[in-house]
Amino acid sequence: MSTLELFSLPFLQRALLAALFTGMAAPAVGTYLVQRRLALMGDGIGHVAVTGVALGLLTGTSPTWTAVVVAVLGAVLIEVIRERGHTNGDVALALLFYGGLAGGVFLTGLGGESAARLQQYLFGSILTISATDVWVTIGLAVVVVGLCVGLSPQLFAVAQDPEFAQVAGLRVRVYNIMVAVLAAVSVTVAMRTVGLLLVSALMVVPVATAQQLTRSFRSTLGAAMLVGVLASVGGLVIATLASYRVTVAPGSSIVLLALAGFVITWPVGAWLRHRARLRAPFPGPVPEEHLVTDEHPHEHGPDCGHVAVPHGDHVDYVHGGHRHAPHGAHYDEH
Repeated sequence: MSTLELFSLPFLQRALLAALFTGMAAPAVGTYLVQRRLALMGDGIGHVAVTGVALGLLTGTSPTWTAVVVAVLGAVLIEVIRERGHTNGDVALALLFYGGLAGGVFLTGLGGESAARLQQYLFGSILTISATDVWVTIGLAVVVVGLCVGLSPQLFAVAQDPEFAQVAGLRVRVYNIMVAVLAAVSVTVAMRTVGLLLVSALMVVPVATAQQLTRSFRSTLGAAMLVGVLASVGGLVIATLASYRVTVAPGSSIVLLALAGFVITWPVGAWLRHRARLRAPFPGPVPEEHLVTDEHPHEHGPDCGHVAVPHGDHVDYVHGGHRHAPHGAHYDEH
């Protein structure tokens, strides 16, 4: 079978659609989690969702919807404990992490289901996704992306500086719970794509990759979604093409491709940060007195090739290991 014929198969087209929308939704929420230093929250919610999946298998209902309900309840509980409880946020995550996973395995055994059935949700099984699950994934992903992009000013303000957002009149608690709920929905959206145990990687790694190349929050959000789509679709394509020779799980190839993107962009980001530091004002107080010199061996200008640093009402040039500025007929050096 040729590659074109392979990707014309209905089951693979459904998988590509699920990967596309999952790749957009997971990093969109992950951007706010990274901003709030809650990168591992996806792991905690993912393990809580295991109980939801097992509950669906036990009752004979849709595991997707039961996972959504349980994950949302767990995410809200995490946020409430973080905000009001005396237990630290990382301890709350650990409690739900182990409790959710143990509860899921226990309920799966009660329902008489095999461990292989649960593994479809733990490690992903995108190639077996049904048309109904695809439409559910698309619908939930559209809601997540729409809220993350449409409410980005408010969500960013709450994530960046909650105190300032509170003073500005934003309902910080409501927005924090909204982010937690969106994270829970994203976890359940991605559980058939990369699995509940790897979903946090798809939420965080594209954001970390985008941060290497961007400097504003809005550009980071857009770039993270783009990286997520490329990793999800690219990982699925790699796993499909490799299936001619070996059996490769699409979820693992998606995460590894996302990690490869970070490894490639990290040196570029380090170089860009180094360039930005060269253009930044020197740390420490600026001396009140400057060394005045009547002669200077170089005439600075827009094309002279030396770094220009804004300094108050004038521009300093970095040259010869020091910084100086033209001042009338002479130069001030410091």
